[in-house]
Amino acid sequence: MADILFALPRAMLTVARRVLTAVDAVPRIARALDDIQKSMAHVERLATFAAEELPELVYQLEAVQERLVDLEKAIRESPRPMGS
Repeated sequence: MADILFALPRAMLTVARRVLTAVDAVPRIARALDDIQKSMAHVERLATFAAEELPELVYQLEAVQERLVDLEKAIRESPRPMGS
């Protein structure tokens, strides 16, 4: 009989604890969402920077490749010393 008498208060206490736990978690969830939003903004800035800089990087790499080809040609065409 005592179990039945105390069952409702126990259930209400359990529900109250779960509600308090959930309410306590709300600020942490909000902070996590804010951190995610800040991270996404940072990723967007990095992507924008990369998109702006990649064409220049490709241009510079092509110039380096052309210079290396020129150097390779110059090395192949240069006269070799007698001992080689």
